[in-house]
Amino acid sequence: MSATLTQSARIIGPLSYRAAGGQMLSIPLGPCLVERGADQSINIIWGDSGQSSAALPVDEVKAARDAGRLVLLD
Repeated sequence: MSATLTQSARIIGPLSYRAAGGQMLSIPLGPCLVERGADQSINIIWGDSGQSSAALPVDEVKAARDAGRLVLLD
């Protein structure tokens, strides 16, 4: 079993996810946590107490990072 890796990050540009029901929503700009587990998705966690999250494919998160919309802080 592999360990979960969690990093602090900041969303500084548009980053969308598909909500239940298929609707596309945007993750708000600001601080977040990026958490990668054993599967091929990455959880983005945001909100004052981490109450909101979305699972995104690894490729989408890498593209956001490469485009400067997501900045990893540690």
